[in-house]
Amino acid sequence: MVLHTGKSKTVHQGADENTVILRFTDNITAGNGEKHETMQGKGELCAAISNLIFAHLKLNGVETHLVEILDETSVLAKKAEIVGVEVIVRNAAAGGFVKKYGVAHGLIFEPPVVEFCVKSDKLGDPMANENQIAALGIATPDELSEMTKKSLLINTYMCRLFKKAGIRLADFKLEFGRYENKLILCDEISPDSCRLWDMKTGEKFDKDIFRQGLGDVLDGYREVFRRLSDVK
Repeated sequence: MVLHTGKSKTVHQGADENTVILRFTDNITAGNGEKHETMQGKGELCAAISNLIFAHLKLNGVETHLVEILDETSVLAKKAEIVGVEVIVRNAAAGGFVKKYGVAHGLIFEPPVVEFCVKSDKLGDPMANENQIAALGIATPDELSEMTKKSLLINTYMCRLFKKAGIRLADFKLEFGRYENKLILCDEISPDSCRLWDMKTGEKFDKDIFRQGLGDVLDGYREVFRRLSDVK
């Protein structure tokens, strides 16, 4: 039974009420779905990259929704109540941040910048602060504080991983869910949800290739998978 159809994944009921099956699709979108294509093999690549990253985070003690990998495009996951907030961690200026604040692309942030956006395609995922999110009843101040701490810790682990692969993690988006009275990492982490640049040349390996019409986006995703697979 399909529980939810998203822009790049479908969510199905698992074998019991505590699990779901996430299936990565070949859809790729930008601009909240305004730009859309189907690319054969894209779902498999995103699943493979996300599974590698989630495995790395698990080794470092981060609890995630991932239970087991079922096949090339599907995973079994804990059925968490997704918090309606996207957490964005920025290590360098790119995309919307550059447009909003007029800073130079690639400006390094030390410490990283953490932003919250309300999950709503209809509203364009508007940025919101802690007070606004609490007032809307989406998450409590304590939950937002915990999500911030977890996101910064995840950022540390991911930056180390990508640095070994010769990739700069410019920014990324995370989603969390409530499960057994805890907040756990959910959704995916892949070039769909990260900005990834070659540390020497600045070449992009993420969905900006698709957004900006820079070439074959799957070539970038394949390079990310190849490099992460080679990390020891």
